[in-house]
Amino acid sequence: MIYADNAATTKMSKTAIAAMLPYLEDVYGNPSSLYVTGQKAKEALENARVAVARCIGAEPREILFTSGGSEADNQAIRSAAAIGKKAGKTHIISDAIEHHAVLHTLKKLEAEGFAVTYLPVQENGIVDPAALEEAIRPDTCLVTIMTANNEIGTVQPVRTLGEICRRHGVLFHTDAVQAVGHIPVNVKDDNIDLLSASAHKFHGPKGVGFLYAKRGVRLENLIEGGAQERGLRAGTENVAGIVSMAAALEEAVGNMAQNSVRLTHLRDRLIAGLSDIPHSVLNGDAAQRLPGNVNFCFEGIEGESLLLLLDDKGICASSGSACTSGSLDPSHVLLAIGRVHDVAHGSLRLTLGEDATEADVDTIIEAVKAVVAHLRSFSPVWRDLCAGKTAFIL
Repeated sequence: MIYADNAATTKMSKTAIAAMLPYLEDVYGNPSSLYVTGQKAKEALENARVAVARCIGAEPREILFTSGGSEADNQAIRSAAAIGKKAGKTHIISDAIEHHAVLHTLKKLEAEGFAVTYLPVQENGIVDPAALEEAIRPDTCLVTIMTANNEIGTVQPVRTLGEICRRHGVLFHTDAVQAVGHIPVNVKDDNIDLLSASAHKFHGPKGVGFLYAKRGVRLENLIEGGAQERGLRAGTENVAGIVSMAAALEEAVGNMAQNSVRLTHLRDRLIAGLSDIPHSVLNGDAAQRLPGNVNFCFEGIEGESLLLLLDDKGICASSGSACTSGSLDPSHVLLAIGRVHDVAHGSLRLTLGEDATEADVDTIIEAVKAVVAHLRSFSPVWRDLCAGKTAFIL
């Protein structure tokens, strides 16, 4: 099997598993308890907070542990909205290709009276900084733009966007779920006020993540109850998961430079091979993208059939976000970058992990070529395109 869906989730690293085990078997106390076992768990929790903070250039007190990226997105956005509302500011700026954890939260805020401006993106999926600056109003309380897109891998000019927000006195949140552990992220250098991350995207466990909130940004509770996480998130902390996440993140950051070079080489080899398929197109910027992300559209086929046949060949891939894999609608990200419905339906996302090899890439290329040719061989849409009854788009 070749696993090429690392944007959906990653395999836990041996380091992450080893870090977790002692807190499942021996040091299983509640970190809020006063006895020794509980205090050992508390010490591990705070050591993990220090480690996570160090990896993104933050202070330990600025790290809040959550159940994952979606919860962190919700808390960040709702907190910034609450801050804005108290100051009489109820305008938020985002963009058209955000993860649904952001988009759905914004829709709820719109129903509560907030105004949201959704910036368009260019064909390569990048937000124009000038468009952001032009969209900021006196009543703007928040800008939320993801660091790297989960479908097409486009990396945004976060530092520039953050600087614009800082200059206008507007809070800047970034969903960095796909970025943390894969590309350099420094919250201070990048002018970030709020940041969301999830452990299972960088070889940590599922069900744990973190929210960075710059000192002075007051967070609103999503979960009421006990006084855990300085009273900002009720519920006994998942100590084993948090310790494992910190270990995975330290490992990912430590190996980031060498992994980035190797994955970028494999990514570009895969892009070159798939580009040989007639009437295909790469989605997202060719260079300003995550090291392991490749996303293509192939005219005349359905992405679901492509995925099933690749699975038969032992290749795990996706057609977009794992959170919407059951949807029959084309990707909102692909539509936002200008792909028409018929083309967007024929999409394929391949996201390589650190254990990928050149042989894996070559196998994927040959398999995709064969499957696309097979699907086109009995597609009435493809037949009409080749006969000139309808015009090619790609």
